[in-house]
Amino acid sequence: MNWNQVEGNWDQLSGKVQANWGKLTGDDLQVIRGRRKELVGKIQERYGKAQDEVEREVDEWLSRH
Repeated sequence: MNWNQVEGNWDQLSGKVQANWGKLTGDDLQVIRGRRKELVGKIQERYGKAQDEVEREVDEWLSRH
């Protein structure tokens, strides 16, 4: 799956995102709306991780879905 597919199917995939990163709220998911940069930023904010670490996590998640 590529990121364009994530954006197009955000409503279906947002539950999987929240299952993987449980600290993200429903409001966070509405703000993100499938935008990768927003997702990375919210994960950084909620988990206190570095951007490169979060980018790797998102890439790994994407490769599994």
